Amino acid sequence: MASISDASHAKNVTNLDSLISAVITIGPGYNPSKDSITLPALQSLFSAASESLIALKTAESANSTAIDVRELAFKPMGSLFTKVSNALKASNSSIQADETAKTIFRKLQGKRAKAKLTDEEKQALEAEGKDVNQISASQMSYDDRVDNFEKLISLLQTIPDYNPNEEELKIETLQGILTDLKTKNSDVVKTNLVLETARGVRNDVLNKPLSGVVDIASDVKSYIKSVFGATSTQYKLVSKLRFAKI
Repeated sequence: MASISDASHAKNVTNLDSLISAVITIGPGYNPSKDSITLPALQSLFSAASESLIALKTAESANSTAIDVRELAFKPMGSLFTKVSNALKASNSSIQADETAKTIFRKLQGKRAKAKLTDEEKQALEAEGKDVNQISASQMSYDDRVDNFEKLISLLQTIPDYNPNEEELKIETLQGILTDLKTKNSDVVKTNLVLETARGVRNDVLNKPLSGVVDIASDVKSYIKSVFGATSTQYKLVSKLRFAKI
């Protein structure tokens, strides 16, 4: 669903098209000395504005798809990590390796090493003059999950006794999954960059001072008003067209 902002930008472009139609209707009487508000310049500006809206929609669609694909790829990972954890426990791995793995699994599942303090516990500690600030233990961003998954695989590679028969739990399989997750996460980052760039271009074309659609349209209306008068038929063609900076 398009946002109010997107709809307003689109309305500005639609109104620019109407403004150009009015200028064409006025005919030879519309003859400004300012290059940026001549008919060819307005038509060029309309093309640039229209193209910026199309590019933005395309970028939004690509980014949305990349986000959905990434979410689907990460969705079953919790179950996989549980299976890997159990497979490691069932092996003859050392206690030290198990403890290190436990820390990584906890991060992968967004769990705390210690339970979060209740309000009553915080108040009791504060009464004793102790610091009760708790830093968030969550490492559930996609970047963090990829990083911790990579650490888990690196750890498993150092444990000779981790050698499950199940294909989905083998280190080679996990490495393939990690590569896929990295790719899908990277796709989101890349498409988001394209999206932000497209949004910046759109904003410049429509809102940039002096050269953007909004300011140029205002200049066109002012020119028509100055030449033909505020009560003229020519000015009435454009007076109700609204251009708002978003």
